[in-house]
Amino acid sequence: MKNTIVLLLFGLLPLGGQDIKFPESFEKLAAKAKESVNVNLDGTMLQLAGNFLSSRNAGEAQAKQLSAELKGIYVRVFEFEKEGEYTDADVAPVRSQLTGARGWSSMVNISEPGERVEVYAKKEGDRVVGMTVMVSEKRELTVVYVDGPIDLKQLSDLVHRNINVKVDVGKPSKK
Repeated sequence: MKNTIVLLLFGLLPLGGQDIKFPESFEKLAAKAKESVNVNLDGTMLQLAGNFLSSRNAGEAQAKQLSAELKGIYVRVFEFEKEGEYTDADVAPVRSQLTGARGWSSMVNISEPGERVEVYAKKEGDRVVGMTVMVSEKRELTVVYVDGPIDLKQLSDLVHRNINVKVDVGKPSKK
């Protein structure tokens, strides 16, 4: 489940000021983790990446349009050797920033034994201007923050288009 969400948000990649700040404790988590990912793409880097997308390819054109106004994409992933190497207290500083007083609201909160998925959106009027996804598993923690306006309908269309492409490519041909 976590991998799907992260891949969907990474689909925006080919596609100022950071509202959510990652706590200093994340540096300690990275040192303890057997693997860690640290991605910081500000608006300039996103625009540069967008130059590599083709306007002739419908999916790439849609991704380019969707990401045109983004201010940044920030990702932290920590994979640990064993359970218990991070706690809910390590995630609390991020979660405490995602409050209604700061314009954030919870969109999705799924809890299963050993796994929790949280999706938050920041709105200004009718526009979504930020999204944060947090996935906590027993041995893995992922936080993805997208800063900037996000058209959820366009994102949904892009995701469905890419899922259909993956499914079609994966099917064996019948000859």
